[in-house]
Amino acid sequence: MKNEGIKQIANNKKAYHDYFILEKYEAGLSLVGTEVKSLRAGKCSIKEAYVRIEGGEAFVVGMNISPYEQGNIFNRDPLRTRKLLLHKREIAKLIGDTSEKGYTVMPLQVYFKNGRAKLEIGLAKGKKLYDKREDMAKKDLRRELERDFKVKNL
Repeated sequence: MKNEGIKQIANNKKAYHDYFILEKYEAGLSLVGTEVKSLRAGKCSIKEAYVRIEGGEAFVVGMNISPYEQGNIFNRDPLRTRKLLLHKREIAKLIGDTSEKGYTVMPLQVYFKNGRAKLEIGLAKGKKLYDKREDMAKKDLRRELERDFKVKNL
């Protein structure tokens, strides 16, 4: 994915820590004008958010877009459920995958791509405690190797 025309707004680091991300999808967001302006100002949180699929449509629940300061009466509820714009085949695949035990759909990041608000969602499987420890050990090892390599090259 090229970074031309992409401006990241929010990232869900906790999702990568608590889940194995198996597949990623790019979904459009159905927003109102003041929500878009608030997103452009960078006021968004997806830490507690999750994706729910019902009636053949996907929705993001718990995504917090702070009210736009100059929005007055046009502001909406910051935690309202927002519709995701996905193709039918993508939604059908997600329904099939999430019907298996232990799989869920998590929002990973919010960004603007060519002026349009996008949400990257991922099909995720929960990590056990020993998986998290293993990932932390790998990260520490990689950090130490990079540090040693840096010292040798000075």
